[in-house]
Order: sequence, then structure tokens, then C-alpha cells
Amino acid sequence: MSDTPILVGYVESPEGQAALDAAVAEATLRSAPLLVVTSHRGGSALGSAQARELDDRLNVVRQLLEGSGLSFDVRALVRGKEVAEDLVDVATETGARLIVIGLRKRSPVGKLILGSNSQQILLDAPCPVLAVKAP
Repeated sequence: MSDTPILVGYVESPEGQAALDAAVAEATLRSAPLLVVTSHRGGSALGSAQARELDDRLNVVRQLLEGSGLSFDVRALVRGKEVAEDLVDVATETGARLIVIGLRKRSPVGKLILGSNSQQILLDAPCPVLAVKAP
């Protein structure tokens, strides 16, 4: 088993669940640890109620992963950075072998431009990126 993780950017949404599912499949296939990262731009402005809510959501993710047989870590980043910056930074710091992100459906106008976070991750990532859509 390699110690370089599969990194997944997680947000509680159908797209986030699709990304998590794909990341679990990739980590299983590659016998790699899984690193789940959620990023909140709030920085020091994150209130205690928001912090508890975030922790509760991540505890649900931890419980889901407990039965997967994978080695995993779940991190909540509240550094005041953009989501893309956080994911690229963590991928660089950990030597991630793959980043998995979820993409949401776009309106016809929105299809002209990929989401800014997705685009920045695709362009700046130090490793391959797997972008998945929710079913």
C-alpha cells in the first residue's frame, strides 16, 4: 500500500457524494489511503454553531468510511482561502496521487465557463484530477 493519498474535495451535496464515492473506488483500486477535505472560507469568522454543524456533517462522512476498509483521514480547513487554493495546497503538501472533485450541472450560459474552483483545481493541481458528476 502506498502512503500517497487519493484526495477528495467534499461538500455536502449530490456532487460531493459522487466525488466521495468515486474517491473511495479509486482508493480501493489503488490500495491508497483516502484524504477527505472540506474547505470553508469563513476563516476566523466561522461561528460556533457553524463549526458544530460542519463537524456533525464530517462525522457522518467518517461513519460512512469506517466500513470501507480504507485508511482515511477527514479534514475541515477553515483558513479563509478559496476552496481551490486549499485543495491544491493539501495535494502539494501530501503528495496526493489524485484529486477527485464533483461537478454540478450548469445552465446553458454557465456551460460556457467551467466553475471557477473546478477550473483552478484542474489548472493548478500537482497531480491528475478526476472530475465526476452526480447521477
